[in-house]
Order: sequence, then C-alpha cells, then structure tokens
Amino acid sequence: MKVIQIGLGPLGRKIARYISERSGIEMAGAADINPEFIGQDVGEICGTGPLGVTVKSTIMEAIESCDADCAILTTVSSLQIITPQILEVVGHGLPVVSTSEELLHPWKTEPELASRIDAAAKASNAGVLGTGINPGFLMDSLPLFLTAVCQRVDSVKVSRLQDASFRREPFQRKIGAGLALGEFEALVAEKKIRHVGLAESIHLIADSLGWELDQVEDIISPVIAESPVESNLIQVPAGGVAGVQQIGKGLVGNEEKITLVFRASIGETDPGDTIEIEGDPNIKSTIDQGVNGDIGTCAMTINAVKQVIRARPGLQTIADIPLVTHFS
Repeated sequence: MKVIQIGLGPLGRKIARYISERSGIEMAGAADINPEFIGQDVGEICGTGPLGVTVKSTIMEAIESCDADCAILTTVSSLQIITPQILEVVGHGLPVVSTSEELLHPWKTEPELASRIDAAAKASNAGVLGTGINPGFLMDSLPLFLTAVCQRVDSVKVSRLQDASFRREPFQRKIGAGLALGEFEALVAEKKIRHVGLAESIHLIADSLGWELDQVEDIISPVIAESPVESNLIQVPAGGVAGVQQIGKGLVGNEEKITLVFRASIGETDPGDTIEIEGDPNIKSTIDQGVNGDIGTCAMTINAVKQVIRARPGLQTIADIPLVTHFS
C-alpha cells in the first residue's frame, strides 16, 4: 500500500518513521506548509535517512507527484479547518485516514460538515475515517468491542489517566501543564485547553448501542500539583497546574449512561486505562500504566489504512469498518 503523508508535525513525522519500518506499506508522497521542510526528503526530516520522497508545499502537488492508494492527514483537530483538505483529497479518489479528533463521529456535533464529507467521498468512491488512540480506540471502539459479550448493557465508563511527563511538547502544552491557575481558567474559557474528542466518543458509543441521548456534558478542571513536579520539558511548582481533568457524560433523561474520565498530568501517580461496563455480565478491564498515546495514535492510524482502502465509500466511523489490527 502506498500512502501520502499530509502534515509533518510530531505525529506526522512519527508516522513516517513507523511506515519506513514496515514492509506492507510505503511512503509515496508528502506535504507540509513548513517552509523549512518543503523540498527536503521526508526521511531526512523524520530521522530515517533518505526515503526518496520530496516534501511538497500543497496537497495537490503531493497527489500529482506520485501514485498512491490512501492519504494520511495529520494537520488539525478542527473539522471546520480540515474539511477542505479532506474534500481536496477525496476529490482525487483517494481514501483518507485522519487523526482529526472531531472527524471520529461528527454526525451529531457537525452534521452539515459530516454530510458534505460523506457526499463528496461517496461521489469519488473513497472512504474517510477519523481515528487514533483517543478518540478512535481506548474510549470508544475498545469498550464497544467489550460489549460484544454482554446480553445487556446498562452503562459504560472509561477512565484514562496519563502521566504526561514523556509525551510530546504540544500535548503537554495542550493540557495546560506549567500554567498558573488563572491562566489555565482563561484558556479553558477560550476553549484552548481541552481534550478534543470526548463528545465524539460519547456519540459513537451511544449510536452503536442504540441509545438516544438527551444531553452531553463536558466538565473541565485543573490538576493542581501538590508538590513540585517536572517533565522532560516543563517544571511545575507546588500549586501550579500539572494538567487537566475532563469528564464527559452522556445522559438519557437523568440517567448517566456513558461516563468518560480523561486526566493527563505531569507526575500522575496511578496511570492506566480502565473500562467498566455495567450489565449482564459486568465487565472491568484495566491496561496497567495505560497505552502510550503517541505510539498508539500513530500505530492505529497506519493500521487503519488497510481497512479504509477496503471500506465502502463515504464518511465512516471506526465501528463501521472491519476490525483494525496490526500488519507488518
């Protein structure tokens, strides 16, 4: 399988490195707006050594420079911003796998944009998918898969607690690590600090289980350092913001059917990913220490390429396509 990598930020570069290590997929083209990258070999940028692929300045140039089977799009989280990029790619008949969190399940949050993407993808006979580690796996598709052994499901709760000390710098900044409390609250009010994708994961779970939600809540609060903590990049004094806690809730009437607890902070003492399903039978599953978010997002994105190429045309969710697995 030959892919075009669009966007060479930290995730895009890691994805390019991972692709170079596999035999079943290869990099055919690449694009980025960073003037320092344009014209360079993508392998030199990503630290793999030359790959024979030159970074182009536009999506169009990258598509025209090679013969590809799919595009991997790692540019922005915002569906409004990324929609024109998706439309340009599928307009050339190429399927898209993207790490845009808002693309996971936009039918309830951005129905007009979802319909535009779906119609364009169907017209071009191409599949489109938003995925990653979260959203895309840990807080939606994995708990959904666990419900397969349930006769009845009453509620779903997922708790993802992460030590952000060794995550990439944009992630540490995104969770507000190192800020004073007032700075954190101001950025939360501007929607500049939040984990994007909880609402989309809630809607994916609800739709898959046949629950009609009456309300979706999103509650954001700071994680305050009780003593000084530090990452490889940021020092946080006692009383400073070490990270963020965000709780998403999906309610039917007054009943809390879906609860997603996301907490990422520098120095998190008990990291792990836990899924709790109340029903028949009850299920509790924990991944000790949790899954590394950067590795998991890149691997999930690459592994989904094979299934998106085979998927029916249109905007898909991770619950619509065949089971994604690793391939070498």
